[in-house]
Amino acid sequence: MKSPLMKATPRHNSDGMALIMVMCAIFVLSALAAGFALSMKVETKLAQNANSEQQLLWLGRSGVEFACYILSQHPPGEPWDSLNQKWAGGSGSLAESNGVLSSISLDNYPVGDGTVSIKIIDLERKVNINTAVNSANSQLIQQALILMGVDASEINVVSDSIKDWIRTDGPQPAGAKSDYYQGLAVPYYAKEAPIDDLSELLLVKGILDHPEIYWGGSVTNHEPAQFQHKLGFGTAPGQIPDYPFGLKDIFTPFSTGKININTADANVLQMIPGVDAAMADAIIKQRAGPDGADGTEDDMPFRGPGDLARTGLSGPALQQASQLCTTSSSTFEVHVTAQLGDYKREFVAILARTSGTVIQVLSFYWK
Repeated sequence: MKSPLMKATPRHNSDGMALIMVMCAIFVLSALAAGFALSMKVETKLAQNANSEQQLLWLGRSGVEFACYILSQHPPGEPWDSLNQKWAGGSGSLAESNGVLSSISLDNYPVGDGTVSIKIIDLERKVNINTAVNSANSQLIQQALILMGVDASEINVVSDSIKDWIRTDGPQPAGAKSDYYQGLAVPYYAKEAPIDDLSELLLVKGILDHPEIYWGGSVTNHEPAQFQHKLGFGTAPGQIPDYPFGLKDIFTPFSTGKININTADANVLQMIPGVDAAMADAIIKQRAGPDGADGTEDDMPFRGPGDLARTGLSGPALQQASQLCTTSSSTFEVHVTAQLGDYKREFVAILARTSGTVIQVLSFYWK
């Protein structure tokens, strides 16, 4: 009789294989489900972002319209623009204290589900680069470069090249036309038309290799020199230029071409013939009023360029200043920071005030 053990047959691993296959199938399905869930999450997030971008765009446009409204509410009895007025972020002049703008804030103003913060800068506080190349104002560019402390050997190159970039005549003795720019590694043509964006100056001969002239300061990471020559005497051998300000702080491509003595800073005021650093300081102290601070209620804005006589300016210098200066502004750059929850975007617009209440939007873009 045979043993029962001799009759047993080997068991196959079919059950184990089936279990492994089921587990693999579950893993694959789980991975597909996770991928699908992630895809849906990403799609939802993208849709939310797109919706938020659209809402931010409309918040930005609303902020620009709000700026137009503020600029249209010119203080009665004040035919001038000054830093103490509401549009400039000042505390508000006496004429505005009981006006419609008295309780309005330019910071975090609620609009729908978001907020807008507005900064309005009049462009008459700077010099119009396009009018500065005219023969009557040709000294203005040189004056800016001298104030910055640009080396005397570079002043004519930069000044003449800016003129050649904008004007169709020429070329100027030290300037550059298209034949120069066509010889560069990446060739381009001189514009020979008014500048639309001041950063075009970075393409101009003299500034092309020295962008610190445009930006101000130093564009390198080197340690600053222990001393620096000013007023066109240049820099010492090996010294890196570190300009106190740049052309972007002095010039603008948009304005009426006149300088508002109520809003211009000391550097721009020194662009006026006959105005040196001491006179510029006297102008600012005069308009700032008793507390010596611009933008407060006790400011004493100039009513007209002739009021510069109160600072000691007289004779031909006062006559020139009267032709070059103004006390009202017509062109404004508006920065709108729109915020919706955690989303934020900055928009920029250029506005023109053609009358006391008519404001036109010349351009609108976002950074």
